[in-house]
Amino acid sequence: MRTRSRLAALALALCPAQGAGAQDLGDAARGETLFRHCKACHQVGQGARDRVGPHLNNLFGRRAGAHEGFRYSKDMMRAASGGLEWHADTLHIYIENPKNLVSGTRMSFDGLPDARDRADLLAYLRRFSADPSDIPEADPTATGTDHTVDPEILAIVGDPEYGEYLSSECTTCHRADGGDSGIPSITLWPEEDFVIAMHAYKNQYRAHPVMRMIAGRLSDDEIAALAAYFGSLDQ
Repeated sequence: MRTRSRLAALALALCPAQGAGAQDLGDAARGETLFRHCKACHQVGQGARDRVGPHLNNLFGRRAGAHEGFRYSKDMMRAASGGLEWHADTLHIYIENPKNLVSGTRMSFDGLPDARDRADLLAYLRRFSADPSDIPEADPTATGTDHTVDPEILAIVGDPEYGEYLSSECTTCHRADGGDSGIPSITLWPEEDFVIAMHAYKNQYRAHPVMRMIAGRLSDDEIAALAAYFGSLDQ
């Protein structure tokens, strides 16, 4: 209960419009454009699936960490046990800087500092928290990937034990416990997303020079093994 009180006080201090409905939020059309910040990890709309992050249908009014089938970080589950729920007030705080609300969240996102941007994005997301039969069409398959990968490569079944053996180079920068110290977490990703991202570096579609070098040295089987290992880590 003490955690819930602290969250409520923080929400009131930073975003007075507690419990705001869609009509009190922003411009949903503009919010749809801003959703590009979210597409790399989240889907929304009919047919949306969990990817690096959970899908965002029926987000408003949901208890944090309660989306069935998605593996949340321990810190998110602790916040949930303290009473955190997703409403306009708490979402404003979380989107401004996720670590303001859940310090150990795996959500690798710097946040939206502009209050209007947050209001517009929330107005867009609010459209998808209606009765499931009324959830509008969107583009749930847009996950922020910037190229396609041969289906035969995506079909490779990685060996997580081999991935653990290979992982030491990754964990010189990325934390195996899912923490984010300025470098995005790579644990518990869907294996397909991990493989697609690594091949984007391998094929020079993504610009990070170190990641290009590392991915360029890895075979398709080694990338699949790393995907299997980091996708299986428990936090």
